[in-house]
Amino acid sequence: MAPILQSLYKTLLAGLVLLVIVLFVTTSITGNPIQFSHAWGSFVMRWLHVASGVMWIGLLWYFNFVQIPSMPSIPDEQKPAISKVIAPTALFWFRYAALATVITGLLVAWMQGYIVSALTLQPGVVAIGLGMWIALVMAFNVWFIIWPNQKKALGIVAVEAPEKAKAARTAMLTSRINTLLSITMLYMMVAQQNAAL
Repeated sequence: MAPILQSLYKTLLAGLVLLVIVLFVTTSITGNPIQFSHAWGSFVMRWLHVASGVMWIGLLWYFNFVQIPSMPSIPDEQKPAISKVIAPTALFWFRYAALATVITGLLVAWMQGYIVSALTLQPGVVAIGLGMWIALVMAFNVWFIIWPNQKKALGIVAVEAPEKAKAARTAMLTSRINTLLSITMLYMMVAQQNAAL
């Protein structure tokens, strides 16, 4: 088991194999085989949407609840490990999880036939529509404000010290805006399905 768990990709593959086994066992027990239909495809897309969203918001909250508050207490000689190794990798997964969340979310809305109604905030889908709009704003912030400024702050793009400090502050404040927005966005996404509005 240790060789599998020592590799992230082997762990993910093993997780998918476990899922297939669990699906096989449960469908055998219930006698309800998976029917590869539009409904099943829509469900799988929703599962991918949730998985991407967990990665995106999990990293957003990691940055805001763990990394940013911890930076002042990290000795200066250890900070390059964060800025040169951890942060660039986390930001890669962060921005592509945001992209995957938006794409899969739009595909779910399209497959379920409510994309136009939700984006135009028509009655019956206002909650999911508001959640979608907030998520789109957040994704825009990730790709067009946070990431360009983080590249400067982390030294991926060379800039003078004052611009680097300004970029770090802009990225941090925009990340905090996304954290603020995430609370309402998550509520709206869940509220629609549970008629909590």
